[in-house]
Amino acid sequence: MDLKLLLTVFGTVFLAELGDKTQLATVLYSSRQSVSLVTVFAGASLALIAASGMAVFVGAALSSTVDPRYLSWVAGIGFIVIGAWTLWQA
Repeated sequence: MDLKLLLTVFGTVFLAELGDKTQLATVLYSSRQSVSLVTVFAGASLALIAASGMAVFVGAALSSTVDPRYLSWVAGIGFIVIGAWTLWQA
């Protein structure tokens, strides 16, 4: 296992998830007094695992037909556009 890649992916996904609507939804679920925090944590974790799994499989499938360099460009441009839009809205 490539530890550098693991830490890079972890850091990127962790930072991307901070404060997004998924985390806010999890905060709302866990703020209810009658819920099991373990159940909320398990549900949110399984959802993130499922979404990440889909992304890995889609990325692997796309890389067989599209040059990964172009995928990196599209992802980078997408992040820039989202960042600019977020700044514009603020």
